Amino acid sequence: MPSDPLPETGRPGPELLAELARLRDADLPVRGGQVTAYVYDTGREAVHDLAATAFHEMLEVNCLDPTAFPSIVALERRLVGFVAAKLGGGSGVFSSGGTESIMLAVKAARDAHPVEGRPQIVLPTTAHPAFHKAAHYLGLEVVHVPVDAAYRADPAATAAAMTPRTALVVVSAPSYPHGVMDPIPEIASLAASAGVPCHVDACVGGWVLPWLRDAGRDVPPFDLSVPGVTSISCDLHKYGYSPKGASVVLFADEAHRRHAYFASAEWPGYTVINATVQSSKSAGPLGAAWATLNAVGAQGYRDLAENAMKSAERLMSGVAAIPGLRVLGEPVAPLVAVASSDPSLDVFTIADEARRRGWFFQPQLSYQGIPPNLHFTLTGVSDVDALLAALTEATEAARAAGPPDVPSDLVDALADLDLDTLDDAGFAALLASVGVDLAAGGSPEMAVVNTILNGLPPATREALLIRFLSALYT
Repeated sequence: MPSDPLPETGRPGPELLAELARLRDADLPVRGGQVTAYVYDTGREAVHDLAATAFHEMLEVNCLDPTAFPSIVALERRLVGFVAAKLGGGSGVFSSGGTESIMLAVKAARDAHPVEGRPQIVLPTTAHPAFHKAAHYLGLEVVHVPVDAAYRADPAATAAAMTPRTALVVVSAPSYPHGVMDPIPEIASLAASAGVPCHVDACVGGWVLPWLRDAGRDVPPFDLSVPGVTSISCDLHKYGYSPKGASVVLFADEAHRRHAYFASAEWPGYTVINATVQSSKSAGPLGAAWATLNAVGAQGYRDLAENAMKSAERLMSGVAAIPGLRVLGEPVAPLVAVASSDPSLDVFTIADEARRRGWFFQPQLSYQGIPPNLHFTLTGVSDVDALLAALTEATEAARAAGPPDVPSDLVDALADLDLDTLDDAGFAALLASVGVDLAAGGSPEMAVVNTILNGLPPATREALLIRFLSALYT
């Protein structure tokens, strides 16, 4: 419940804007490259200002009815056309983000490829959780495929995992955790031989890999030009540098695309026809994405992609010179995962020490033998020298501090805890006991919390995180 009632009379605009600014004081910065996840910065303020203006221009246009607002049809055709031209053709849908694009791809595959019984989705363990979310919402069963020592999906294991109930096979270009590319031609061919759709998750790589190829780099085949690939997702609010939420999902066949749509005439009101999960939504992100892509241009994206990849290579080279750290896998995109090779050096403590120095390094928990690590998304404005200096200092401080002190029985106690016996206030008190004060907006001292989560099985992690979210918003 809100702490204050709605004001009886409207408050002055400047006062409200000042309060928004105060509320954002604790936010991570969205410019400058010191946040190595979540945000993407071109370093070109004119482009960001233009996108904001275009967003405002389309803010009140409702994408619910394209016959009422033909501007959204014109903009989406052009924007999808830009993406299709770089990703092997096809036709597509503009969505609010990668999760929605993935949801649409899974729905299309389920409906276009009906099976007897509960349909299955085969995906590598490194695939984005959005596929688990889509499977949960849409009633599919997830079948995991192991990855090899380089964190790439295993074609033989994928073939073995397919059954008559398989409705979709998933590969990543690249996978988010480590920036490595799955063997897409091999797996797409296996899926095609079985008559099963194959989706390429290029949400993070779809708008950087083609420009790296244009710049002369060796980028493995991954898009709709690969035989057997039936759909691909590409986020424009990542390496397209558009404001959130802007994504495109492309389909090789327009009939397949139509299975992503939803229509209902089962009521006496207006006829409902949607190309996306959402119905009413602002055309602001659509206008902003169209303006951003046009303003940056092809050469601009080549430059940004090349600068980002050079930054990633510089980071990998620098990590090799820091005792106790190592890079996981061989990234083909500007995404780098850094793990500890020294048992006395804790990556979660490194993240906390970096936060004290004004940097955000994204922690990733261990999973099926993959060690805990720190994720770095590099962009065209990443200052790698400053990043490496912060990483080196944080590593030295973490080595001196040692791993976090977690009571030996706490992880077992949490694993056995019946969360249903706690209300949100009780759970908040439990968090406070391990150093997270929700009343203060959460603590940046997260090493203890991440260490505890790291010691728990995924299902317990999920249950705890759901309770955390509930307590945070209560």
